[in-house]
Amino acid sequence: MPMQIRLHWLVAILLVITCATIELRGFAEPGTPLWYLLVVTHFSCGVTVFVLMIARLILRGRHASPAISPMPPKWQTGAAHLVHTLIYLLLLTLPVLGVYSRYLGGKEWFLFGLPMPFAEIADRPQARTIIGWHKTLAAFGYWLIGLHAAAALIHHYAFKDNTLVRMLPLFKKR
Repeated sequence: MPMQIRLHWLVAILLVITCATIELRGFAEPGTPLWYLLVVTHFSCGVTVFVLMIARLILRGRHASPAISPMPPKWQTGAAHLVHTLIYLLLLTLPVLGVYSRYLGGKEWFLFGLPMPFAEIADRPQARTIIGWHKTLAAFGYWLIGLHAAAALIHHYAFKDNTLVRMLPLFKKR
């Protein structure tokens, strides 16, 4: 479980960086070193999230999550499973869409500062469609992750269970 907690918070940090860099990109002049740094950081953090989510799935399959105490009603457990499933699907799908759109764009692009392959014959209409899906799902992700965080706080402050503290590595479990 400690590794799952570390990966959870590492993914959260990378998501903040991923979102911040793509939002800040709009303030940089396209083609400038700052603009490229923001874009490459966005791509690189997004792909890292994909890899870490695969690791989280493997860990989740091998190790059960600790029980919530006191046990929540079945509808809350069901809702939590639904939200977690949607978050996992989202954080696996977004990087795939982003990378595929870059590939189809037919222009040079980079991950971790390394040049990546791209289509010799660009399919820019398809790339735009895919990046449109990427943007739409990312916006949905903001809401979904906000719901996830709000639920954790509601569990902590209103329901007074251990849902939140079992994911906080620095706090004593109640």
